[in-house]
Amino acid sequence: MTVAENAKPFEWPIRVYYEDTDAQGVVFYANYFRFMERARTEWLRALGVDQVAMMERDRRIFVVTETSAEFLAPARFNDQIIVTAGLAELTRATFKIEQNIYLDNPERKLLLRSHVRAAQLNADTMRPVRVPASIFEETKQ
Repeated sequence: MTVAENAKPFEWPIRVYYEDTDAQGVVFYANYFRFMERARTEWLRALGVDQVAMMERDRRIFVVTETSAEFLAPARFNDQIIVTAGLAELTRATFKIEQNIYLDNPERKLLLRSHVRAAQLNADTMRPVRVPASIFEETKQ
């Protein structure tokens, strides 16, 4: 399943803390992946996905299998940023998420463009299982 181009992505605001920056005062590149993880977790929660219950009751987990990121401009200490997450593609056992990071200002400058592919696995065997399309019903709008 491919998602409609006009589907509005989920947005999660994050403040850049001093601990997120490197010696040059800009966000350390690996921390952008932490910001994206937070946004993905909150996006799934907003879709009604309880990842703890999914693991304990259904013995299913999500794992990231692939990422790509294009760093366009740096975020700095105390910046307010917006991290987005939206379904780009759903296959049998994986889903691709488009994630972007913007500076939260009137220009909404794009700082990072990325895609993350995740798979659903059986928590006991670590083998792929079908991702229920119903999880993403709200994203088709």
